[in-house]
Amino acid sequence: MNLMNFIRVAAACPVVNIADISFNVENIKKCINTALNQNSKLIVFPELSITAYTCGDLFLQQHLIDESINAVQDICNFSLDKDILITVGAPLLHNYCLYNCAYIIYNGKVLGIVPKNYIPNYTEFYEKRWFTEGYDVIGECISLPFQKDIPFGINLIFSSGAFKFGFEVCEDLWTVIPPSSYLALLGANIIGNLSASNELVAKSSYRKSIVSSQSARSISSYVYSSSGVYESTTDLVFSGHLLIGENGIILEENDRFQRENQVITSIIDIDKLTNERMRNLSFRDSVRLCPFKPVEINFNFMDTLPATFDRFIDKHPFVPSNEREREERSKEIFSIQAAGLAKRLNHTGISKVVIGISGGLDSTLALLVAVKTLDMLKLPRKNIIAITMPGFGTTDRTYNNAVLLCKELETDFREINIVDACLQHFKDIGHPTEIHDVTYENVQARERTQILMDLANKEGGLLVGTGDLSELALGWATYNGDHMSMYSVNCSVPKTLVRYLVKYVADHESTPEISEALNDILDTPVSPELLPKDKNGEITQKTEDIVGPYELHDFFLYYFIRQNATPEKILFLAKEAFKEDYDNITIEKWFDKFIKRFFTQQFKRSALPDGPKVGTISLSPRGDWRMPSDASYKLWCNNQ
Repeated sequence: MNLMNFIRVAAACPVVNIADISFNVENIKKCINTALNQNSKLIVFPELSITAYTCGDLFLQQHLIDESINAVQDICNFSLDKDILITVGAPLLHNYCLYNCAYIIYNGKVLGIVPKNYIPNYTEFYEKRWFTEGYDVIGECISLPFQKDIPFGINLIFSSGAFKFGFEVCEDLWTVIPPSSYLALLGANIIGNLSASNELVAKSSYRKSIVSSQSARSISSYVYSSSGVYESTTDLVFSGHLLIGENGIILEENDRFQRENQVITSIIDIDKLTNERMRNLSFRDSVRLCPFKPVEINFNFMDTLPATFDRFIDKHPFVPSNEREREERSKEIFSIQAAGLAKRLNHTGISKVVIGISGGLDSTLALLVAVKTLDMLKLPRKNIIAITMPGFGTTDRTYNNAVLLCKELETDFREINIVDACLQHFKDIGHPTEIHDVTYENVQARERTQILMDLANKEGGLLVGTGDLSELALGWATYNGDHMSMYSVNCSVPKTLVRYLVKYVADHESTPEISEALNDILDTPVSPELLPKDKNGEITQKTEDIVGPYELHDFFLYYFIRQNATPEKILFLAKEAFKEDYDNITIEKWFDKFIKRFFTQQFKRSALPDGPKVGTISLSPRGDWRMPSDASYKLWCNNQ
C-alpha cells in the first residue's frame, strides 16, 4: 500500500524502422520490460510509435492502418498481468477520418483512445494531408476488431486511486490553450505527451521550457516522449528527446540523439501536486471554466510503491543547491528586504534606524540589510544606530565581531552594558541571580528590547527586528522581548538561508576586514548568550543543543507548511534526505520537538510586527499563516 502517493513514471523512445510494425513493436516491448524492471507504473512512447511518425502517404494505406491495429492487440496481449499503464501512438480510422491517436493500454485491454487535438500544417509539417483534428471528439465510443466499446475522446481521465492520467499528442502542447490544461482541470495530475518534434537549432531548449512551464501552469507531472533518430531524415532530423517534469521542475531528461532504445524514469510526488492545487485558489476557480466534463476510466494498479526510492530530496529546501542560482537568490532577497525597510522609512518620515547587534547571524543580516537600505536611500550610514548590549553570557568572540563589524560599516556604534540593570531587576522582583532559569534569560532579552525601543524614541529612529523564520516557527524568542520590533526584516528568512545570505555578502560585497568578521560569525555557534560563559570565556548555551539542528527544523517547516505533508511523510523524507547525517531516532526526536514548539508557541506569531515576505513561506498572522494559539498538537506528534 502506497500511503505516500509516490509513483514512478517512464518516458521511452524505441528504435524504429519506418512502417516496419513488427520491428517497432518488438522494441516497444523491450522498453516496457525495461520500465517494468525499474518498477515504473506508466510508460509514454512517441507519437505514432507503432508505425513511426514519418510514413508520409503510407498512412493512407489500409494495410498499414490494419496492421497497426493488430499491433495494438499484440501489445495488449503482451501487457497481460503486467502492472504498468502503456501509452503508444498509432493511427485510427473512424467514420472515414484518420486520427493520430494515443492508445492507453493496461493489463490486456485498451482503456481508451485519445485523438490528437491540433494537426500542424505549417512550415515543415503537413499532417492535414493525412489526419483529422480531434478537438471535437468528446465522449464517444468505438470498437476495434478485438475489443468493443472503447472510450474515444479528448476528455478521458484514467484513474487508479490518487493517480489520474491524461494524454495529449505533440502539437497540442504548443497551442495557446493546450488540452492538458483542460485535462488538469478535469482532475489529471500526470500528463503524458506522445510527440514527434524534429530538431532545429535551440528548439530543444524551448521544448524543455514549455514542458516545464506547462507542468507548472497545470500543477501536474508532465511526461514527454519524442521520436528518435531512426525516423526518416529526408528533410528532418529527430532526436528522441525525453523529459519528465513536475510543477515547473524538470526531474529527468535524457541525452538526445541516442541510437538504441531509451527509457528514463522518475518518481512523482502526487501529494505535493495535490497540495499545490489545494493552495492555489485560482486553479480551483478555473475548474468551473472547463468547457466539457471528464469521462473517468477506472482501473487498479496492483502496487504503486516504488521498489527503490531514488527521488532527490534536498536537505535544505529553502537554499538553492546551484551556486550561481544561490547567489542570484541572495541578491534578490537582499533587494526585497531593503525595499521593504525603505518603504517603511519613507512612509514614517524616519531617517534613522536602531538595531541591536550581538555578533550573531541574525543581527548581522539585519545590519547588512540596514546598510543596503540607507545606501539606497542616499542616507549616511551614521543614521544606523547599532547598539551592542553585553550581558552575563556575552563572549569576547561575539563582542569583538560586533564592534569590528559596526565600526567597519561606519555606523553610529554604541555600547550599553545590561548587567547592572538586570541585577537591579532581579532584586526588584526577588529573583536569585544564581538561578539560571527562563526568568534569568528573559530579563536580559526584555532589558535589551526596552533599551532599543526607548533609544528609537529618543533618537527618532525605527527599531529593526532581527529574528528569523526558523526562530518564529520554534517560538525561540522572548515574548515582548526580542520577539518585538518596529519592523522585522528577517521574519521570513529561515536560518539555513540566513547563513548563505551572510556568506554572499562576505564573498561578494565586503572589504577584507568585514569579510573576515562575517566568516567568523558564520563559524560561531548559534546562541542567545543568556547564560554565563564557561571558565574559558566560551559559549555554554548553544541553541541547537537545546531545540535541535536548524537544518532539520527548516526541513520540517518546509514540508509541514509548504506541502501540508503528513507526519509520516515528513519523517520518511527527512530520513531519506539526512540518512548520512542523523539516525532515525534523532530525526524523530527533533520532529516531535518541532511539532510541540510550533503549536505551543503560536501565540507569539499571532502578535508579530510587520516585515516582508521574501520566499514561499511566511508565518505572519496577516498573511500566509492563520492558526489558533490554543490548537492541539496531539494529532501530529508521536510522543505526546
